[in-house]
Amino acid sequence: MNDDQVYCIPAKFRRIENLHILLWLLKDICWALNLRVAGLIMIVPTLTVAILITWQTRRITAELLHNLAVVLWITANCLWMIGEFYGWDEGKFGTRRLALIPFGTGLMILAYYYIFLAPSKRFRQKMQREMEVAVKQVQEAPRS
Repeated sequence: MNDDQVYCIPAKFRRIENLHILLWLLKDICWALNLRVAGLIMIVPTLTVAILITWQTRRITAELLHNLAVVLWITANCLWMIGEFYGWDEGKFGTRRLALIPFGTGLMILAYYYIFLAPSKRFRQKMQREMEVAVKQVQEAPRS
């Protein structure tokens, strides 16, 4: 892909991504306000929609890898939040430190993408083709 090409994502995907932002913000507001029950409840839709987005983009490698990193980020974020809610976040094996596992895994996925895949012209061309196929599939899918 060159800088003049238009990056296109199906509107259906974009709407779900926008919903995900809302859910994530609500979860984090609950965390900031120490609303334990609401925060714990918000984990389910926030993580579920993140996984759905990852599933929807599974045929577009670049999107898949970024969305996997987001799922891991939210997982780490939730682990840390739960630890703060219940006082489990401190110490050598506190949830804040345990959250480094999904944070680090997501970071390794993105490092792999940006160091090895993204610089490759062949990979970028493949991504363009994958995106075109995905858009076409969504456009041709029966409306529900």
